[in-house]
Formats: sequence, C-alpha cells, structure tokens
Amino acid sequence: MNSGVAIAILIVTFFLLIILSFPVAYAIGIAAVLGMMYMGLNLQQVVQLMVKGVFSFSLMAVPFFIIAGEIMGKGGISDRLIKLSDAIVGWMHGGLAMVNIVASMFFGGISGSSAADCASLGTILIPMMVDQGYDDDFSANVTMTSSVQGILIPPSHNMVIYATVAGSVSIGRLFIAGYAPGILLGVALMIYSYYVSVKKNYPKGDPFNFKYFLKTFVDAIWGLFTVLIVVVGVVAGIFTATESAAIAVVWALICGAFIYKKLTFKDFWQVLENALNTLAIVLILIATSSAFSWCLTYLKVPQIIAGAIMGVTTNKILILLMMNVIMLIFGTMMDMSCNILLLTPILLPIAQQIGVDPVQFGCIMILNLGIGLITPPVGSTLFIGSAISKVPIEKLGKTLIPFFAVMLVVLAIVTYWPAFTMTMPNIIMPVGAGV
Repeated sequence: MNSGVAIAILIVTFFLLIILSFPVAYAIGIAAVLGMMYMGLNLQQVVQLMVKGVFSFSLMAVPFFIIAGEIMGKGGISDRLIKLSDAIVGWMHGGLAMVNIVASMFFGGISGSSAADCASLGTILIPMMVDQGYDDDFSANVTMTSSVQGILIPPSHNMVIYATVAGSVSIGRLFIAGYAPGILLGVALMIYSYYVSVKKNYPKGDPFNFKYFLKTFVDAIWGLFTVLIVVVGVVAGIFTATESAAIAVVWALICGAFIYKKLTFKDFWQVLENALNTLAIVLILIATSSAFSWCLTYLKVPQIIAGAIMGVTTNKILILLMMNVIMLIFGTMMDMSCNILLLTPILLPIAQQIGVDPVQFGCIMILNLGIGLITPPVGSTLFIGSAISKVPIEKLGKTLIPFFAVMLVVLAIVTYWPAFTMTMPNIIMPVGAGV
C-alpha cells in the first residue's frame, strides 16, 4: 500500500464529491470507505468507528442545547431581549445598530447558534433599522456579524463538539473562556457601528431611562436565567454539561409556555422538528468524520502536516498565522461542525506542540469558523441574512469587508494574547476543578 495514494484518494474523493454538491456527511463517509478499501482494511471497521464516534456521554448535551435554543427562540425571548438592549444602548448614535449587537450578545448566550440568532433577531431588527433610515446592507451586516457572538458565548453546542473531539478538554473552562472573545467581538462591532452611524448620520434613540431599563430587565431576566443554569451549574460543579442542558430545556419550556405564554403546543412540535433536523445533520457528521479522521490518523496525516509547517518555520507567530489561514479557508467551504471534526485532530496537536492551551485554541477555532458562517460560498448565516434583508449575497459580500477587518482584529487578539482568553478560566475554574 502506498500511503501517498491513500491520502490522495481520501482528499480528492472528498473535495470532488463536495464540488458535485454531495451532502458533506456523505462525502466524508464515501471518502473514508474508498480509502479503507484501497488500504485493504475490513469495511466493518467503518461502521464500528461511526458508532464509536457518537457513543459519547458529552455529546448527549448537544441535543438538549439545540432544543433549549429552539424553545427560547419561539418562546418570546427575542422581543424582551431587544427591549432590554434598547434600554441599555438605544440612546446612542446609531442606537438600533447597538441594540442589534447587544441583543445578539444576550440571545447568543441562550441559543448558542449564529443562524438562530440571525433568524430570530434579524426578522425583527433588520426591517426596523431600514424603516428608521439605516442602509439595508448595513442592517444585515450588523445582524450577521454580531450573531457570531452566539457560538462563542456559552452555552455553545459547537464547543461541546470541540471538547469531545479534542479529548481531555474541560467544557466548563471552554464556556468561561468564550465570554472574553464573545464580548470583545460585540464591543469592536459597536465601535465600528458607532463610527459608521456618525458618518452617515443614522438616528439616535430616546434618552436613557432608568425606570424603563429596570422594567425591561425584570421582564427579560426569566429568559436570561437559562444562561445561569448552564454556566453556573457547570462551573460550580453542580451539574455536568449534559445535566445542565437538560435542566435548561425544562426551564425554557416553563419560561416560554407559562411565564411569557408565547410557546403553544403547535410551536413545541415545530421546535422538536427543527431540533431533530439539526441534530440529525450534526450526528451523521460526527459519525462519518470519526471514520475519516481515523483514516487520517492511521496514515499519519497530522504528523505530515505538522512536519510540513514546522519545516517552513518554527516561529510560533507564523505557525499560528498559517493555522488561522487554514481554518479561515476551510470555514468558507464547509459547515462549522464538520470543520471542527476534521481540523481539530490535525491542528490541535500542532497548537499544543508550540505551547497553545487547548482551551485557547478552541476559542481561536470557533471564532475562525464563525467568520466562515458569514463568508461565501457556504456561509449559512450569510444566506439567512440575505433572505431576510432581501439584499443580494454579492452586495453583502462586498459591504462586509470592513466588518471582516474588525473581526480579524479580534481574532488576532484572541490568537496572540493568551491571557485575554485564559485569565477567567484559570481564576474561576483552574485545571482539574471540574467538567
């Protein structure tokens, strides 16, 4: 067996099937099967590896987080978070843009999904911004870029997937670490939006009113309590990530159906349908990626790539730059979960070899791939933003360039300033302190 030919079969088959518009999960699975056939391995091993890939206690948290996010999206939380955000920052120049970003920060901390954030808040805020005189492309771009906070600020099922693939990485430490880059991204987008709002003379909102703030805070706190259940429960060691996610689902049901009284029985079935559709995609990706990743490991591809990178340079700054470029490129071509499953076994060992903590690298990867969600040709959030705003993707792609620049600055800080990401988890949840 020629290992070079085997690697070529895996990679070429995968990308050829992607070009032919095969679903990513099937492309990965078929490539793994053809690779194993060439290597003369028993194809029963494909099935065993797929089952082993999804046979993980940590992954049980994923469906619960997805369901909780869907329930909160249907349960009336969006309106209340927008009102709370308006009370906090709506008085500023370009107030609705600021409201959009802060609402995404809150909602992302509940849904854990960029697409859900963009769909739920965008349908309300994009038309509202356009009616008040904001450009349609600017309104869509603010909504899409700020939604990336949702995959950084916990709970995030993508972080759970990364922790599972990475091995001995604490989900609790990942959750805490996600706050700093998530909030920084929001602040950076607010600064840029303020600059654009002043330049284009976008309107201000009403002056700050403490009574209105207090009223909206009390109204929204029941939904925000979902975040406390997950994060505090995991960090304090009261629950595992899976248990906290399950409790979050129960609380979300109570909140949506009985407190806000927005979630109907019909909505609940729609929630389950949406959650099952998402979960089916995630699980089959995990299953087929397990077989594909095993083939890459068997053929020593991670060692080959690490050797190639180290052969170019041993400079930590340049190595991190090359890994960021790789993740950004892959993020434009494939779904986020798929990229986490494929790239983590390859790039994480390199990161650890140059002294990058797996928790910090998780934040670097999540932010990189989050940028991919709003980048052509496969960015799912980009498609949602375009559909809601009715602005062509081609136009959005051009006007997103300054927003990309802002996000890349945040990425550079997360990449090259370890203390920025790691200080909170090291203080609140030192190594070995929990899940």
